[in-house]
Amino acid sequence: MHTPVTIVGAGLGGLTLARVLHIHGIQATVHEAEPSPTARTQGGMLDIHDYNGQLAVQAAGLMDEFRGIVLEGRQAMRVLDRDGGVLLDQPDDGTGGRPEVQRGELRQLLLDSLPAGTVRWGRKVSGVRALGEGRHEVTFADGSTVVTSLLVGADGAWSRVRPLLSDAVPEYTGTSFVETCLFDADTRHPAAAKAVGGGSMFALEPGKRQIGAHRESGGTLHTYAMLSKPQDWFAAIDFTDPTAAATRIAQEFYGWAPELTALITDSDTAPLLRPHYTLPVGHRWDRVPGATLIGDAAHLIPPNGEGANLAMLDGAELAEALAAHPDDIETALTEYEQAMFPRSAAVAEAEAETPDNPALEDVIDFFRTQS
Repeated sequence: MHTPVTIVGAGLGGLTLARVLHIHGIQATVHEAEPSPTARTQGGMLDIHDYNGQLAVQAAGLMDEFRGIVLEGRQAMRVLDRDGGVLLDQPDDGTGGRPEVQRGELRQLLLDSLPAGTVRWGRKVSGVRALGEGRHEVTFADGSTVVTSLLVGADGAWSRVRPLLSDAVPEYTGTSFVETCLFDADTRHPAAAKAVGGGSMFALEPGKRQIGAHRESGGTLHTYAMLSKPQDWFAAIDFTDPTAAATRIAQEFYGWAPELTALITDSDTAPLLRPHYTLPVGHRWDRVPGATLIGDAAHLIPPNGEGANLAMLDGAELAEALAAHPDDIETALTEYEQAMFPRSAAVAEAEAETPDNPALEDVIDFFRTQS
């Protein structure tokens, strides 16, 4: 392919796309708004599935390196009730198909696999416009521009590229996470560490209120307190006062076991609000010459373990379609979108069909199938 690919966004999807293109000898440039790879933490653990995310890793030729960052034993799963009683306790026997890795380490693995200069840091997109015949101009916050014949939006929920293809805007789902972290938990927070166990823990009661936690590397417990509240409710909490914010969130779990609420109140980091947004189920667009989307830019859904996996598979499959049709960009983009649309719609439909107040037994059965 004679035309370099312009990718907006250096998340897992955009970097996978760039890596697989590189394997096929296709030049790509990734423009990322963040000023450097270490400008912010990259989130917690990800389970990379053998039916989508790992296929992308294989296409990227990085399976050996991927195995090197897998956190052994982290596929263990516990489900507790609000009193700390164990409802399900499944160890990691090494046969699961969802190995856990740190998002930041996976991102760095992909970055290290790219030629120097592939990612341009501090390139925040301020606008995109069509020039005709499949060409697009991308304008950055510093006033500079690039013109490309192949533009890929890998820029997440609030994509600047998406308006070229779709009028869809993410909507709040009605639920949010509040994230906290305990460091060196086995020594400093032994009761909470015991409750979480060796992998993932979910403490729940009927209704959309739960405390989930992952055991990350170095004895860190990364917690996600999920509440079903309107955004105005969260806006009334002063998250600039970490102690007050943690106390307020923990009040919503009044009466729960202290080793569970300690995951919130004893946090070593300031509570971080993560509202959940979604695009319409089955979101798609008519073919727009010279442009497409991958990952959350294309099919944002609430967190359910599939988002990163889908983004990586999108990137890998788009790259392979472009490699298979080096002289026909539109055929490649059509081939990619025709596979991506139904795949992402099936995941979104399954998420949308989840009842708001499932029976406890159904929730336990669901988690049993995830191990």
